[in-house]
Amino acid sequence: MNFNEYQIEARKTAIYPNIGKNLYYPTLGLCGESGEVAEKIKKISRDSNGLVTPEKRVELKKELGDVLWYLSNLSSELGLSLNDVAMSNISKLKERQNSNKLHGSGDNR
Repeated sequence: MNFNEYQIEARKTAIYPNIGKNLYYPTLGLCGESGEVAEKIKKISRDSNGLVTPEKRVELKKELGDVLWYLSNLSSELGLSLNDVAMSNISKLKERQNSNKLHGSGDNR
């Protein structure tokens, strides 16, 4: 499955108010699910000295899938193809790498 296929399938499962003109719901969901990933990583660091067990890996996979779902639906709300978002990001990172600007801060390095 590629990103565009995923986006189409994810959109079929979207049930929230004002689909097609609601940036808030998928944005807040993306923040919440990203926070859940961070919490699980924090607890792995605290409780397991950073060792990711097979069980924790499965839990993280589920949470990362939720992050992907919200990212996909936010992209749909913005009229963006998830594939284009991914390709644009890689292009940006390669440009930064080629100009030795992967380190540092700021959007326009």
